[in-house]
Amino acid sequence: MSVNDVVILHIELAEIEPAIWRRVAVRATTSLLGLHRIIQATMGWLDYHLWEFQIDGMVYGIPDPDGFDWGRKIEPAGATKLTKVLNSGLDVFSYTYDLGDNWLHRITVERVEPAEPETLYPAFLGGARRSPPEDCGSVPGYYAFLDAVTGKGSRKKKQALDWYGGPYDPDDIDEPQIRITLKRIANTYRRGKLKAAET
Repeated sequence: MSVNDVVILHIELAEIEPAIWRRVAVRATTSLLGLHRIIQATMGWLDYHLWEFQIDGMVYGIPDPDGFDWGRKIEPAGATKLTKVLNSGLDVFSYTYDLGDNWLHRITVERVEPAEPETLYPAFLGGARRSPPEDCGSVPGYYAFLDAVTGKGSRKKKQALDWYGGPYDPDDIDEPQIRITLKRIANTYRRGKLKAAET
């Protein structure tokens, strides 16, 4: 595998129907911390909560500096590259966001291919349905929220939208915002690469 390769990932939120998913192309050299930021951007999460990757029996995240990791060993996500996952032969792993609501994401490696020279990565390739709101109470809370906001003129609908802070369309993934945020991430990566080349 070359450092110039990109990985096409399919990211799907577990236990939700109809499916909430995204497809992205990311550099194979992306760290798991970088992948966390990419997932946050594509799924519309706000990075308010703890998170972790579960890969081949190992847990990757941000280890607590005081060692309060609930008796588990957490490997530093910033020090682990996506290439490690690919070199292990795994093509499916998981990511959990908000360890209270436990939003489990299934990540499938669809393919590895050479990067296109003029393309900025990460690149958004598609998706369906808006992610649940932060702090809505896991899967049951999300379904209750959806029932409320799709009701016709009910008091529950008004309360749910007031709580959310605005309109909520479960079918609108806000693709323009996803592309803007991924472009920021890509430009940060590019600036870092240029800076490293100058030293």
